[in-house]
Amino acid sequence: MNQAYKEKILAQLTEKVERMINQIGDKTPHVAKANGIYDSTDDNWWTSGFWPGLLWVMHDVTGKESFKAATWEWDAKLERCFCEHPVQLHHDVGFQFLPTAVIKYELTGDQEGLRIGLKAANFLAGRFNVNGEFIRAWNGQEALGWAIVDCMMNIPLLFWASRTTGDPRYKHIAIRHADTFLRYAIREDSSVCHILSFDPETGAFIEPLGGQGFSGSSAWSRGNAWALHGLAIAYRCTGLERYLDAAKRVAHYFVAALPEDYVPYWDFRVENIENEPRDTSAAAIAASGLLELAELVPSTERRIYNAAAERILYSLSENYATWDNPDHEAILLQGTGHKPENANINVSLIYGDYYFVEAFAKLNGWSHRIF
Repeated sequence: MNQAYKEKILAQLTEKVERMINQIGDKTPHVAKANGIYDSTDDNWWTSGFWPGLLWVMHDVTGKESFKAATWEWDAKLERCFCEHPVQLHHDVGFQFLPTAVIKYELTGDQEGLRIGLKAANFLAGRFNVNGEFIRAWNGQEALGWAIVDCMMNIPLLFWASRTTGDPRYKHIAIRHADTFLRYAIREDSSVCHILSFDPETGAFIEPLGGQGFSGSSAWSRGNAWALHGLAIAYRCTGLERYLDAAKRVAHYFVAALPEDYVPYWDFRVENIENEPRDTSAAAIAASGLLELAELVPSTERRIYNAAAERILYSLSENYATWDNPDHEAILLQGTGHKPENANINVSLIYGDYYFVEAFAKLNGWSHRIF
């Protein structure tokens, strides 16, 4: 992928996202189905930070004030969830506040962004199970002892809080959670499971659960992408080699398991891939993670991860994007939300759009890595 192509896609994204601002309006987008119209979900839903985060990235990489103006109030909007929906918030406050309050503070110095970001970090730290050394996933009695792979992408909120305040306690919690993930979630073949179940009282590990994957022993592609990306960030934030080694292992598994067009099916271990849906969101997340990883390894290894990321992104851009359909409110097609529950299959997903934008921003020199 040459520089001219990277710049061309960024130009297409600029035009596309400017159109999306008018199409999406004040919605909180999550899923766009066959009609190409994004829904509007509750602000407390885990995906609510991705649309404003996409706008912040586009503002930073292009300098366009229209993107900044469209996203400026989102951190205050989401903060209201702490008062209005406190029992619905959970481990995904990282996904909600890193791309809103935190990036707002980092790019502009806005003190309200700082305050709200630290509020979210305190909330996340409060979900730490001391005996099990994990951050609890979700709410409800059945999830008291659950930890999930997705949280590897939320703990950067804690690394940021330690860096910003000078208080190492946030970082200590993040490291304990990441180490628990290394211990129980990464298999010998370097694939990962979705949910880890622990006794919430003693902290003893019980079993892996399939969650959004095919089974407890399968390899949900988006979960493997979360792991790849999250481990790379954990290494960048800590310098601990065990995270870099694990990120590379998961990356090698992910890339080796890809089909011919480099866009994964929803699970790498479904019994028969015939008629199984792809997940472009998993591809976009992994591509952005591979670019992250490429900057962390020795120069002799860099091209391996860059090349893999660019192959994935080229396929997404050429085969799964909506460039020729300006009325479609999303960027990528053929995402899979939750296949075991038959929910949101073959749709556009706002987080797939976010990571596609993030990856091409990286390819075009974006350096403000918040998470």
